[in-house]
Amino acid sequence: MPPVFTRQLAERLASRSAIPISEASEGVALENGHAWIAPGNFHMTVERTENRNLLHLNQGPQENSCRPSVDVLFRSVAQVFGGGVSAVVMTGMGNDGARGAEQIRSAGGEVIVQDEATSVVWGMPGYIYAAGQADGMYPLKQLERQVTRRVMESRGVHAATWNESSHTPQNAPK
Repeated sequence: MPPVFTRQLAERLASRSAIPISEASEGVALENGHAWIAPGNFHMTVERTENRNLLHLNQGPQENSCRPSVDVLFRSVAQVFGGGVSAVVMTGMGNDGARGAEQIRSAGGEVIVQDEATSVVWGMPGYIYAAGQADGMYPLKQLERQVTRRVMESRGVHAATWNESSHTPQNAPK
């Protein structure tokens, strides 16, 4: 992905998201409720330090003919967060992400993919699905609900108490 594209992608997603989304910078500390996009021509990894998790950028060799490569990111998050990882792979060309998805699942995490019918290009999610490394496959319009449900359940809020229309637990203060 070219550098200008990733910056514009981050800005476009941020304008439509309930959480902040930024293009990543070297050494940024991860924060709950914030998303980062790897800048064009840089791999992005996560590293645990004594009391926080930091993003790192590098221009190591391309993987799967890509830089950034999601396999690079997935390997690092599997090492740092193990079973606490929930990855989502959406439309994209090639097989980037298939090996990283396997590492996430081997560490106890989960991977969901976008379905073929709603993908512009079903390469990345298709390879993961074909390799048996997808914990679920969903149309684009259902991915947000699936991610939210999985996050809430990981925090102990069960699906039966989840109010999908308001995006809050039904018994939570408003």
